[in-house]
Amino acid sequence: MKILAIIPAYNEEECLANTVSELTSVCPDIDYLVVNDGSHDRTPEICDELHLNHIDIPVNCGLTSGVKAGMKYAYRHDYDAAVQFDADGQHMPEYISKMADAMQEQNADIVIASRNLAGGGAVGARGTGAKLITALIKHATKQTITDPTSGMRMYDRKMIEIFTRDFDISPEPDTISLFIRKGAKVIEIPAEMRERQGGTSYLRYFSAISYMARTCLSLLLFQWFR
Repeated sequence: MKILAIIPAYNEEECLANTVSELTSVCPDIDYLVVNDGSHDRTPEICDELHLNHIDIPVNCGLTSGVKAGMKYAYRHDYDAAVQFDADGQHMPEYISKMADAMQEQNADIVIASRNLAGGGAVGARGTGAKLITALIKHATKQTITDPTSGMRMYDRKMIEIFTRDFDISPEPDTISLFIRKGAKVIEIPAEMRERQGGTSYLRYFSAISYMARTCLSLLLFQWFR
């Protein structure tokens, strides 16, 4: 499979170089694209100095825009699959090949790297919210997604095209639920993940609660009109 790792990066000067270095060392056959999402730290300079394969979004547009920009790149360059890969060092590149194998063996459209299947998972308010999202997805689709907030997801060519074409698609749990309802095959594999290796997450306590609330509202109401 020809696979692209999409690395959205917003103010990731502390982690980006090590993340890309580890990815290229562990997965030399995997291409990558850093999507600099309007960073105002040294992320753009690091991309240029290290000659990283990257594109620059001039202003911060958010994760969805960054991932969709990467999906358009993947579609135009004829990739068979694209994997969302965090710039902060949480995701471990050795799982990419396992996701690709599972995608091919099970003919899956989406493969999610699940911390819960590996014995981990979010804790506190985020953990509680994730469990609620899992319950809502099961209610809507009759399928259990153990780690709905995992940011490490692999999409096949068909899904890449949908991200490129449709304006209301985002790399979020409610979209996963929507895809399942539309007939996509979504599977999970166990995967360990690390703590953020530097910088500050945009999902702090109150923003995490807000994110979970928006996601649950979408699962309960809005996605049924899509």
